[in-house]
Amino acid sequence: METVLTKPKKTRLQFIDLARSVAILLMLEGHFIDDSLMEVYRDPNNTVYFIWRFIRGFTAPTFLTVTGIVFVYLLLGNEHEKFKDNIRVKKGFKRVFELLFWGYLLQYYAFHVLQCIAVGISFILFIYGLSRLIKIIPIWIMYGLMGCGLFATQIYLNTLPDNQYLPAGFPEFIQNIIRGEHSMFPIVPWMGYTMFGAMLGSLFYKYKEQIKNWLAPIIMLSIGSFLFFFLKETLVYIDEILAHKNYFLYTMDWLYERLGMVFIILGSLMIIEKLAGEIKQNWFLKMGQNTLTIFILHMVVLYGSITRLGLTKIFHERLNPWEAAIGAISFIALFVWIICYIELIREKASFLTKPISKRVSNWFGIS
Repeated sequence: METVLTKPKKTRLQFIDLARSVAILLMLEGHFIDDSLMEVYRDPNNTVYFIWRFIRGFTAPTFLTVTGIVFVYLLLGNEHEKFKDNIRVKKGFKRVFELLFWGYLLQYYAFHVLQCIAVGISFILFIYGLSRLIKIIPIWIMYGLMGCGLFATQIYLNTLPDNQYLPAGFPEFIQNIIRGEHSMFPIVPWMGYTMFGAMLGSLFYKYKEQIKNWLAPIIMLSIGSFLFFFLKETLVYIDEILAHKNYFLYTMDWLYERLGMVFIILGSLMIIEKLAGEIKQNWFLKMGQNTLTIFILHMVVLYGSITRLGLTKIFHERLNPWEAAIGAISFIALFVWIICYIELIREKASFLTKPISKRVSNWFGIS
């Protein structure tokens, strides 16, 4: 009798989908309000503005961390394959190409979040390949050490004058990757969040059954709370023990505070998933599943990337708080409408997009 082998059903972590949706929605409202709100209303002493600034501070870290989680979680699911044959490795290199292409097409002069994610995925793949050769150190530790190293490097960069770019003497587009005139999301420190996300992704995959238990969100919330509420005092205490007059370690506090908030968000979404059960496909989840499409379109619509005909020409720092809030809601509604019809839009555009996608896939050995 012939034995039929069936692949085990993959465990889907819906709280990750929820996190991606939260991050992309916060990005849309954050970018619109930041671009349109009048300067006179940007008062740090105003409670509403303070809360908005606080939320905006952990939007990018959430986005970068979740990217690392999703990529590594899927990557390790194909670990039985050789590195060069792993479809997730091939798709990873393809994604790196796509992110670099769109990143520089949208802002050719800067190193933005898309380029940062692209370099982050490249390092994730490199470390993954290295871990296949060096099996002594668990891969989650390797990713965690990389994240700590990137955050720690920020200590040195904080000691440099604002106009000192690195590496010295290199072309501007190279300096922007680390520390340049147009470094919007340089790999130091921002890629650190992607590495910590990769660390979490590897742990989530290793303990994918245990994540279903209540202990997982409790651990996430506990670690997040420590990083957010107590790490600052811990770093100051260590600096004092080491007699650091300038409190070098303390200058990293904001990086770990934001990482702590990401942990708190993920822990909270774990609880929501457990209480709500399986969440059916809806517009909210689809927003998180189409983040690259939304990012590209919002850059074109809001900032006029490529076309130079964006909403910024009309609203840039010209709206009061109520107008900016209504504008942000309308801006989000536009993208919700687009995503609700994204399959139809892609079908209509398939005559152009499919040949291009097929050609790029062939470059990376994806059939």
